[in-house]
This record gives sequence, C-alpha cells and structure tokens, in this order.
Amino acid sequence: MDVDAGHGAALEGALPPQPADLPLTRRLRTLLAWSTTDSDPVGELVRTHRNVHSGTDPSMLRRAYTIAETMHRGQFRKSGEPYITHPLAVAQICAGLGMDATTLVAALLHDTVEDTRYTLQALADDFGPEVAHLVDGVTKFDKAFYGKAAEAETIRKMIIAAGKDVRVLIIKLADRLHNMRTLGVRSAASRERIARKTQEVLVPLCDRLGIQKLKRELDDMVLMHLKPEEHDRISRHLHDRPGWDAYLAEVVSRAKTALRRSRVDAVVAPRPRHLYSIWKDTLAGDHANPFDLPRVVVVVNGPATDCYAALGAVHGTWPPVPGRFKDYIASPKNNLYRSLHTSVRGPRDRTVEVLIRTEEMHRCAEYGIAASYRFAHARVDQAVRDEHLDWLRRVLDWEQETADPAQFLESLRCDLAEAQIQVFADGQQVVLPAGATPVDLAYELGTERGDHCLATRINGRLAPLSSCLEEGDVVEIFTETEQTPGDFDAAPRGPRREWLGFVKSPQAQMQINRWFADHTEPGISIADKVRLGRAAVGLALRKHDRGLASDLPLLRLSEELGYPDLETMLVAVFDRAIEPDTVVKQLIDLVDHRR
Repeated sequence: MDVDAGHGAALEGALPPQPADLPLTRRLRTLLAWSTTDSDPVGELVRTHRNVHSGTDPSMLRRAYTIAETMHRGQFRKSGEPYITHPLAVAQICAGLGMDATTLVAALLHDTVEDTRYTLQALADDFGPEVAHLVDGVTKFDKAFYGKAAEAETIRKMIIAAGKDVRVLIIKLADRLHNMRTLGVRSAASRERIARKTQEVLVPLCDRLGIQKLKRELDDMVLMHLKPEEHDRISRHLHDRPGWDAYLAEVVSRAKTALRRSRVDAVVAPRPRHLYSIWKDTLAGDHANPFDLPRVVVVVNGPATDCYAALGAVHGTWPPVPGRFKDYIASPKNNLYRSLHTSVRGPRDRTVEVLIRTEEMHRCAEYGIAASYRFAHARVDQAVRDEHLDWLRRVLDWEQETADPAQFLESLRCDLAEAQIQVFADGQQVVLPAGATPVDLAYELGTERGDHCLATRINGRLAPLSSCLEEGDVVEIFTETEQTPGDFDAAPRGPRREWLGFVKSPQAQMQINRWFADHTEPGISIADKVRLGRAAVGLALRKHDRGLASDLPLLRLSEELGYPDLETMLVAVFDRAIEPDTVVKQLIDLVDHRR
C-alpha cells in the first residue's frame, strides 16, 4: 500500500492529467522525465529477475505491468510522479531479494484492487488464485467502514494471509521500504507517524523473518526520519575516517593468510555496520560520540565445524578480547541467525570484530525466509525455513483467540519486541520476551503446563512465579500433577487471576483469559477470593512503588467505602466489582492525607 497514493484513475487517455495542486513547472518536469524514460520500463525488472532465475519467461511480468499501468493511469504520488512508479519499485525490491515471478506479478498489482476499478475476481481470472491471494493479503481495509480498527484489522488480515503464503509479508515489507525511501515529500507529522509505525511493527517483523537485506535500510530510514540530526551526525562520522579502508584491507589480508595456513577455505571481506546499529550501541546509550569498531566477515566454504577451525586461526593470529565471544551457531538467535562473533586485538592493538559463518548461514543471515526463493537451486536447509515459520504459526494460534483487533495488534507488538531472553527448561532452549516470568515459560512449554503450574525453581532455588527471568537461567516448572516442593495441597486449581498482572507473552495472556472464559470457578472458596483480591491490590501498589506494612490502611479504606469488613472488599476486588487500581488510588490518597 502506498502511503502517498492519490486517487482519480482515468482508464483512458494518452497522457495522464496532473494533479492541480502541483506547481506547473514541477508538473511539466515530471511529465518530461516520465516520457523520456526507457521505452521498456520493465526492462530493468526483467534483467534483475533473470540474473537470479535465468529460465523465467518475462511475458507474465510485462502483462502484469501493462494492466497495472493502465489501471493506475491518472493517479500520482505526492512527489508528482505517475503512481505506477511505486508498484514497479516494489517489484524491483522483490526482484533484488531474488523472489519468484509470482511474487513480482503480485507486487506490480498489489495496489490495483485497493486503489482502482480492477476487482479481485478480475485479477484472479487474469493471473490465477495464487497471485490473487498475495494481492488480497496486502490490501488494506477501508477506514471509512472500519474506523479506528482498520489498521489493526489490516495487519491481522495480513498475518492470516501470510500463514498460507509468507510472500504476503515480503511484498508488504518491500512496499513499506519504497514508501520510506520517498517519505521526504510528506509533512513532518506524517513522516514521524509513518516512521514510528514502521519501527513498531514492520522492522521487527522483518527481523523475525531474518531478512537483514531489507531490515538494515528500514532501520536507517526510520532513524533518518525520527532523529535526522543524529542520522546526519553518524553519516559524517562514517565519511570522515582517515585510514579506515587501509586498516580494514590490512586486517582482511592477514586474516586470509592465517586461514590459508590453517587450511580453511574461506572468503574474508569488510563488514560495515549500518547507521542505526551504530546509533543504538553508542548515541542511544552513554557515548557522547558515534563509535564503530572495524569489522570483517569470514565465510567458510565447508561445514559448520570449519567455522570453529577458522575461529582458532583468527585467535591464533590475534588475542581475543575477554567476554566478547558469542556462539550463535550452537545457540541461534530467535530469527535463526547463526554465526560466531568474536573480538580480537588486531593490528596496532585496535579492537576488531570478526563474524564467522558458512555460506549457507551467510545466505540465511542476509535473506532469511527469502533465501529459499533466491537460492532455489542451492542447498537451503528446509528445517531452518520451517523454523522461521514456527513463530508465524504461534501468532496464528493466539490470533484466533483474540477478538479485539486493538488487543491483537498490541499482543503482536509485544511478541515482536526486540528485547528477548533465552532460558533453559526441560533440556531445551526457550526464547521469551524480556521481563518474562516462569508462568510465561510454563505456557510456552504447553497449555497444560501453564494452566496447572504451581511452583518454580530458578537456577536450583525456589522462587515466586512472578519472578523476572534473566538470560541463561535454568528453570524448573512444577505442576499440580507432579511432585512439587513445599505444600501446595490447599492451592486452587487452574490459573490465578493475578498472573495477568505480570505475564509478558501473548501466549500466556491469551491462555489465561481463555481458561477464565471457559470456567465459572464454582468451587473457589471465599478464602481464596480474599487471598487473590489481596494479591491483586499488592500488584497494583507495586506499580506506584508502594507497599503495606499492615492491613490497617486497607481496613480503614473498606470502612470508608461502606464494606462491612476488609474481607468483603477484597472479594469485591477479586470479582472486579471494584478495580484494584481504584482501590490503590483511594488507598494512597487516604494514607497520604492522614500523614
């Protein structure tokens, strides 16, 4: 979808009419530029595509372009360019990723159903149901009909469509990348709004699919529009670095020599970091100035074991920096990125970062889920591709349980959050959102484990279920059906309502809400309701960094609110007859007023 779209399609006419709000000279310049372009506007797209897929017949691409150009004729972007330049650019981005012809056809036609008279049925008749599904997946819902829910419903629809064909998401990311490239003609408020939404959902979505080719540029575009001064500052820093290229050339040369001596067949090349990465690690932190270490990548021509041989060769040449080694081959990132990372004291005692990976790992690091399309004739690990889609399947599972579109969008943002941790449970590595608790882990291990979890050990010690887990924690989950430490015979069965106050993952939130929707809790005792009501008040107090040394303030508040006793008020809190936040606000006012 083009954020710069202008309407008013005219399906006939040799020259499209120019929008009246553009200055005359700009309109003429745009017309002249468009009329003097290559007589084959699809030529570059075909060449890019055939560089990867040499046997493809370009006739379908040309036919799709002709229909798209005809249908969008009379529409213009904010820049004054004919609208067809946008879908053509989106298709070019997809071709650069190495996507197949079907994806490119859908990219050329991706806005026709939304913005022209071309219907989805007509598109399906012309190009088949596969292309129609891709186009429908990226077609936005009408704001006039859906109102504020349009954005969330559009994203939900896109995720569901991607569950059947992930190429929907690739087209959407290419669409947003081109819009970000041309965002300069928009107002400052529009630039910030679009960049912020890109940062919140589409950039982490791109990262989760592992498509770093797109993510790096999206990151830098977001930085340019949200923090233009810092973007320019880092650009100047990268431009004004005397001797940088010569130093990297020396590192590459010496690394090649070391690898040859160790009989490791590998390619070594500089690996510059992009602007957003530098900003995040320096200016967004405590550094006063941009800071960027020299970095090279070693791509070995062999199995994963050769990566460790290459690591030995590098460490044998330069001493490693303590604490700076990470093995993402043995423990891949949540987007399945695999590589060895190390830092060494390189020539002239300067710290150098070195990335080491196989050719297959390098392809997956660059193209992620798109690698299986670009390298269709090479060996792409099918298991890795399937794991890339595991996350999408989990999202679809809890999407079906989330009726509210706003809640779905918020849960998706949480699930896509960049900050994540890895913990160990049941002999496996589990990825969770930062700040997750043992309850989140229990639900990640299975719905039954979550519903019936009673206690936890973290690194061998008993801990509250509300404890925040840390990177690398070893966690044990005990349930009602297992031998558990301590006496839990009196504990009520099933999830506790207070869990909703501290769980982080959409999976846990959805399953807890589902349980309470399915159970009327006929057997829960008054004592349990009192205890859980007290816990809910305690959690609400923690939001204000407050606590209670005794029940006396609660007792006074229950009297002022007209309850016969404290227990009755706490039962009312549990039953949500009065909200915990309301109780806490009045409690704080009461205590502070009496001081």
